[in-house]
Amino acid sequence: MDNRESHYLRELIRVLVRNLGILEKDEATCCGITISQCHAIVEVGRAEEISLNELAKTLELDKSTMSRTINNLVESGLVIRELHPEDRRYVTIKLTDKGKELYKNTEGSMENYYRDIFMSVPENKRDQLLDSLKVLTDAVKKNKN
Repeated sequence: MDNRESHYLRELIRVLVRNLGILEKDEATCCGITISQCHAIVEVGRAEEISLNELAKTLELDKSTMSRTINNLVESGLVIRELHPEDRRYVTIKLTDKGKELYKNTEGSMENYYRDIFMSVPENKRDQLLDSLKVLTDAVKKNKN
């Protein structure tokens, strides 16, 4: 790949990121919570119950950042944090009823949003798109370290 192709890749990704609205993730909000908190709600909802360490690993955040995010969600009444009865260092996170409702609404709206995008792709290009995105995400992960 020459410099023009890598520059073109960079520009395509930059436009995609901007159009999906993830560049301003720290300032953006999702249903009255930050995008980071929204990601946590989705992962907890998908797992139904997850440890603080597992959640931090899944979201690729350090434990202290994840802990602050969860503290804010606890204060908002969206999650509960439970200590393991035998090992108080092991913290389990679950959604409250209010958190479950937010999770359900978020998943539904994101599903609709991405379905609309996917349906806008010509049918004969959809498999190619998914394959290419998988290759790209694998390459990003590989070059992250």
